[in-house]
Amino acid sequence: MTDLPNIDPACLQPIDPAPYAAPDDDGHPPRILILTGSLRTVSYSRLAALEARRILEWFGAEVRVFDPAGLPLPDGEPEHHPKVTELRELAMWSEGMVWSSPERHGAMTGIMKAQIDWLPLSLGGMRPTQGKTLAVMQVCGGSQSFNAVNQMRILGRWMRMVTIPNQSSVAKAWDEFDDAGRMRPSPYYNRIVDVMEELVKFTYMTRGRSGMLTDRYSERVESAAALSARVNQSRI
Repeated sequence: MTDLPNIDPACLQPIDPAPYAAPDDDGHPPRILILTGSLRTVSYSRLAALEARRILEWFGAEVRVFDPAGLPLPDGEPEHHPKVTELRELAMWSEGMVWSSPERHGAMTGIMKAQIDWLPLSLGGMRPTQGKTLAVMQVCGGSQSFNAVNQMRILGRWMRMVTIPNQSSVAKAWDEFDDAGRMRPSPYYNRIVDVMEELVKFTYMTRGRSGMLTDRYSERVESAAALSARVNQSRI
């Protein structure tokens, strides 16, 4: 617990994957990708995300944090730009994600939106986000708000992700972190622990069942029609 000084070790319980995982799950650590929505030197949304990372790793997850510095705006560069390739490969690798953004002008930041916009619904016959879990977080400069997390929920649904019920919104974020960049003990911190615990559980529950959960009638009809058109060609 040396890296989680604000945790009550008597209350934080390891997660046994057995009750949650699919029968054929091999038990590997959940793979979680964290996206953050700020490039500031002191970024409270990034500091909150790093607290989330420590908690996720305590629960046994393998976590990677994407650095959005240098990521071009969507449509501004070709899709083979190195930062776009890195982001998409991480999305393919992941089984769940955390999106952490400041609220700016009543919305998520453009940096956060640009990362999401670079993630396609389909990539080389694979779907980088479909059926994967998502936790959303935001930090606020003033009183607590939920505009950014609500928007990210909409985008998560659009990306066909399983957005978990719990979420985090940290009010007056400038007062919630110490000079070392660590989050002070508070109900806001406890909520982040709750969200990460729930994310790991949902990731265990869905990762072996994604194909079954996302199987769609409309796509089966389309596939059947495509097959029929190919087989019944008048000339080959």
